[in-house]
Amino acid sequence: MDFTFTEEHLAAVEAAKAVFSSVVPDAVPSPAMAVGAVADEFDRPLWARLADSDLLSLVLPPEHGGAGLDPVALCLLLRESAKVLARVPLLETSAVAMAVARFGSAELREAVLPRIARGELVFTVGANGRTGHDPAEHAVTARRPAGSTDGWVLDGVQTAVPWARCADRVAVPAHTEDGRAVLALVPNVHDGVTLFDQVSTNGELLAEVRLDTVRVDDRDLIDDEEAWEWLRGLLATGSCALALGLGERVLAMTADYTGKREQFGFPVATFQAVAVHTADRYIDLRAMEATLWQAAWRISTDAGGALPPAGDIAVAKIWASEGVRRVVQTAQHLHGGFGADVEYPLHRYHAWAKQLELSLGPAAAHEEALGDLLAAHPLG
Repeated sequence: MDFTFTEEHLAAVEAAKAVFSSVVPDAVPSPAMAVGAVADEFDRPLWARLADSDLLSLVLPPEHGGAGLDPVALCLLLRESAKVLARVPLLETSAVAMAVARFGSAELREAVLPRIARGELVFTVGANGRTGHDPAEHAVTARRPAGSTDGWVLDGVQTAVPWARCADRVAVPAHTEDGRAVLALVPNVHDGVTLFDQVSTNGELLAEVRLDTVRVDDRDLIDDEEAWEWLRGLLATGSCALALGLGERVLAMTADYTGKREQFGFPVATFQAVAVHTADRYIDLRAMEATLWQAAWRISTDAGGALPPAGDIAVAKIWASEGVRRVVQTAQHLHGGFGADVEYPLHRYHAWAKQLELSLGPAAAHEEALGDLLAAHPLG
């Protein structure tokens, strides 16, 4: 494997840094101070700048106005976005767009991909099922209408759907009567669709999406058994990229603070205990980075391996969920009371890190999944 980034990857990172340089993490009310959600909308002006910089089209096929880059490029963008806590549905929209490009019909690709590239169409994904613990596709049923071979009818619930109120469509995984997983693209304003507000740990507005006899056309449903599994893996890998970017920014903030904060006439960064703590967190970040690029590389190249890509994704999730928690906890400890000051952004990063940790799920669950994969694919 070769983890050297291409010139296109590096150019995308520079463009992302330029766009995100104007983002202020404190632009919305603090989740510690807000009653309910910190805002009703995502950052629309930032979304427009991303579109104008061709960053929303980066991973789309050239025939639909994109640059044709891979999931590695998306993870690089997400890494930069997390450093400034960018409040945009970049992961969800880009991941769905890539799934449509890979598995959708020509008609669907032509209908949605150019509009995504221009920033006109926003997607989100219902990936948490009914409770957040069971497979998301089990929470919704998809069936043909009685006596018809055209269209589909959806019934079920997806909880904690990000950006559901302001996205144009929700990608909903569902299962058919014969147990196949399908992926439906449902408008958030549609007959039979009801949204109930929820608020995330970091103060963002989520929604429980209930579907009651919701009809969708054949064109708006991806009937490919691999589509949802691939999209789920991409969403998980993208979340790991967010955790890495956030953790890197938090460690940089900690290094800056401890280098200036003095006790007994010396910067606290020179104390052995502080140096050991920060060195341990640096190791966490490098492990998070290595496992992230391994997972993204497997998704990007369809390369074979001793285990399917789900194994590499599980390892990345183990490190990301545990690592980002350790990084922000150490940062809070080394900042002392200053880390809890709502006038200083560290508490926001802590809240976002906790939300990412919850989204990724506990490391023990991923270790169990990895064990199941090892049992099913003996190494030898």
